[in-house]
Amino acid sequence: MMKIAMCSIPVTDPLKAHQFYTEILQFKSHLYMPEHQLAIVVDEGNPNFTKLLLEPNSNSISKNYQEGLYQSAIPIIVLNTEDIQQEYHRLKQLGINFMKEPTKQAWGLETVFDDTCGNYIQLVQLPN
Repeated sequence: MMKIAMCSIPVTDPLKAHQFYTEILQFKSHLYMPEHQLAIVVDEGNPNFTKLLLEPNSNSISKNYQEGLYQSAIPIIVLNTEDIQQEYHRLKQLGINFMKEPTKQAWGLETVFDDTCGNYIQLVQLPN
């Protein structure tokens, strides 16, 4: 059986992204080497699970992909929470820009916010 070990998202600035993802989104720093523009974070509650590489968009393919998604308002990744209203209000108080308030969908609740590093993030709450 295979498991996802790590996935990456392009960011405009890995150091700024590391700060945002650890301080604002409350992920845990797994590996941080600013001198190499290397930042990897993990879910605080699941540090042995999937790691998220905050990858510099320094090549044209990555940069064009990231910019295309952002300009089209398409989230680059989906994050889950058990209480979307609480997270929405917490992040709003920290000055995070949302595209919309949490909205009911057939499959649960969702909202989308800007990660300040060139990406939109979809936040969902799935039914138990």
